[in-house]
Amino acid sequence: HGRIAMSKQQKQPNNLIFKMKFTALLAALFASSVSGFAAKKGKAVDVPLKDVLIGAIPPVGFYDPLNFAGMASDETLKKYREAELTHGRIAMVSVVGFLVGEKVSGSTFMFGGLSGTGIEQFKALNPCFWVAIGCFLSFTEFERSAKLNTKVPNSEFVAGDIGFDPLGLKPTDKDEFNSLATKELQNGRLAMLASMGFIAQENMDGKGILEHWYSS
Repeated sequence: HGRIAMSKQQKQPNNLIFKMKFTALLAALFASSVSGFAAKKGKAVDVPLKDVLIGAIPPVGFYDPLNFAGMASDETLKKYREAELTHGRIAMVSVVGFLVGEKVSGSTFMFGGLSGTGIEQFKALNPCFWVAIGCFLSFTEFERSAKLNTKVPNSEFVAGDIGFDPLGLKPTDKDEFNSLATKELQNGRLAMLASMGFIAQENMDGKGILEHWYSS
């Protein structure tokens, strides 16, 4: 009986040690599984692109009635914004070209012999002009394509930044930069509508925009 009692007493500490080790093992496994789903400290969580895109201003806010942005991924939405801003810049130049071209019709040193409405002058431009424009646009589009193919956080995405700022006009303050970028985008949107109106008006009656303005 004494030996049996001693054997039981020896087994009890061994069982206790085994239970403690088993419990510690379960706790370690649980902790490691939880840490796999937990956010890693020090790693910034990216924000939805729609929350940081400029151009959403009152009263319409983020105007997307056909839900193009909702159906697009963030990378596709970046391409949409690049395309919108690029077309806006071209439209702003186009509007200025319509007005200046018709005002100095027949007297410009760059495009001598041009006359008539803006759309007629467009057809009569020297082919060398289009070659120069094509080379410049090719350069900018290569830069744009390289930027879009580089993954950047949504919070750091800047549409239309192709590194062209020869006069150093880009503000260093973020709020000031966002304000100017919003104005550029809004003016580009207006210019796209204006240029379409110019083209439609001149095709309708063959009269220039300034001629309409002076006769009204």
